[in-house]
Amino acid sequence: MKFEYKVGLWFLVVGLCISSCKKNIDKPLESVLASKDPKIRYVMDSLDQYEVQIRYTQINRRNDSVLFKDFDFQVNTDNYFYPASTVKFPAAVAALEKLNETDTLNVNTRFYIEGDSIETTFAKAVSEIFAVSDNAANNRLLEFLGQDDLNERMRKRGVEPIRIAHRLSTPNADEVTTKSLVIYLNDTTTVNSKPITNHAPLPLKIDKTQKGTGYYADDELQTGAFDFSLKNYFPIAAQHELLKRIIFPEYFPEESRFNLSEQQRELLLKDMHTLPPAIGYDPDTYYDSYVKFLMFGDTQDPMPKHIKIYNKVGYAYGTLTDCAYIQDKENDIDFLVTATILVNKDGIFNDNAYEYDEVGIPFLAQLGRELYQLELERDRN
Repeated sequence: MKFEYKVGLWFLVVGLCISSCKKNIDKPLESVLASKDPKIRYVMDSLDQYEVQIRYTQINRRNDSVLFKDFDFQVNTDNYFYPASTVKFPAAVAALEKLNETDTLNVNTRFYIEGDSIETTFAKAVSEIFAVSDNAANNRLLEFLGQDDLNERMRKRGVEPIRIAHRLSTPNADEVTTKSLVIYLNDTTTVNSKPITNHAPLPLKIDKTQKGTGYYADDELQTGAFDFSLKNYFPIAAQHELLKRIIFPEYFPEESRFNLSEQQRELLLKDMHTLPPAIGYDPDTYYDSYVKFLMFGDTQDPMPKHIKIYNKVGYAYGTLTDCAYIQDKENDIDFLVTATILVNKDGIFNDNAYEYDEVGIPFLAQLGRELYQLELERDRN
């Protein structure tokens, strides 16, 4: 069961719980992780088993400039964690950029994947990726891009290391050749895109790609570590750099910016912060914080209207990750944070026995609240 707060009392509760201990502004992550709150303390008391990595960025403004100040906790690109649905963020960005290079296509172009009956548009696929983390929407964009092109677009802009190797939750996940898209040029005329053949992935040669003591395959328990070496790789550093380039493109050199039109970027930003009920999803199932782990993940109550979170989460194989830009215009604060945690106490993968609601989401939610309170307190001049 998730921890729950009433949002009407939320800021009062946070203030009473956090402000009694002034944060160390020189070591903010160490300070918030020293919190006495049980949701933080439970993880920190057994830190080795949770594989926590956090990057937090303070944003300071000087005249017309923005200055980023990064703080890390255990961030290491050589320590693998499964990125899950966070890989949908680069897929969305790369797909929008490719559309800009194709004269006959735009975000509202209708298409379907050959052999599939679901017709969609690129704009709808991007919306579904951020609103409810839809796997099928991501896979459709991957068929449009191909793995090699997606990876190269990210590396070209300085978003690395990254290796997107497979689709998500589908039988053909590892297929290196994409399916054709059937694209509507107008109401009656369609064309088929050519399949794209990508390079087969090589095993990653970094640490922690072998995890746990067992795993289920074909409904049978297998002994030994679960091998992640051929799976997607999108570490904290790369996620955080992508987020910075999308939120603050004007503060990067031109070669590090994605080739998005202003309309495309506005679409992307809107999708990143819009809550599921606002675009028609059932609020009982897809509540405000359905894919907002930081600050609000442990409550199903409505989020405060003055706080916007532009983010992409991922959760699978016991790993929870959130990459977020958090903005509170009422209090004139904003910051970035990307964090991941592994919650798999029994060490068995594919058994669906992960402590998401009991440990992982409460930790990320409280981490977000602690950082938010720190931002309220710190001198931003």
